[in-house]
Order: sequence, then structure tokens, then C-alpha cells
Amino acid sequence: MDKLLTKTFVRTLALHQLIYERSGGRLGHHVPGMPPSLLLRCTGRRTGQTRTSALTYASDGDRYLITASNGGARKAPAWLHNLTANPQCEIQVGRDRIPVTARPVYPADEDYARLWEIVNEVNNDRYRAYQRKTDREIPVVVLSPSG
Repeated sequence: MDKLLTKTFVRTLALHQLIYERSGGRLGHHVPGMPPSLLLRCTGRRTGQTRTSALTYASDGDRYLITASNGGARKAPAWLHNLTANPQCEIQVGRDRIPVTARPVYPADEDYARLWEIVNEVNNDRYRAYQRKTDREIPVVVLSPSG
């Protein structure tokens, strides 16, 4: 049953991203009952091709915060590796496209606990549950406008 739920969840996320992209951001930023989401566009570290991911986000001043939770999986999401290789990327928040510079923040960073609480609250305490599922430290990625 878990595999069926996982497949359904993955398909739902893919459909959400497709609608967000195809509508130019008119749909998908705010889905009733869900936290806000953005589209992250980064360059694949191996392919050099643009990769897009729809992700829940929070704000910290003019910065955007995303979490590389990957649902608590043992492996970090591919986009985190892409951002580590090339931190210059673009986000789309609703219809707005914003060039940003990404910086992963890990628990050893003095600002991590504050940032973690911001993203976890926006996502209804789901990140704390994801962290319990894995031994991997889940980073908060700070996206600072660069343009």
C-alpha cells in the first residue's frame, strides 16, 4: 500500500508542477490547504540542462527558503547537488521570475535553527517528521536575489 501511495503522491506533485509551468505561474503558487510553492530552475551538474522542481518555500526578509528534505529519503534531492555545483539559479514565485544565489545551511551553522523553524512552520511540521526518518542532515537552502 505504501508504494501505491508514494506513486500517487509523486504523480500529484508532477501534475502540480506541470500546471504551475504551463499556466505561467497563474496557477500552482497557492493551492488551497497547502503551503506556497515556487519553481526552482537550476543547471544539471552533469548534463548542463535546465532542471525544474516545484518546492514548498518560506520567506526570510527578501530571501526565499527551501528545504532539501526529499521526503526524509536517505539521499538528498538531485537539485541540491546541482545547486552545490552551480549556486546561480532562478526561481519562479507565481508569475515572477527571480535570479537567485543558493546557499545550503546545515545544522552546524548558527542560523540553522531559526531558519529550520521558519520552513517547518510553513510546512505544518512535516520537515521535523522527515528528519526523524533519516540520518542525513537535512539542509535549509537560502535563495538570495542576485539580480
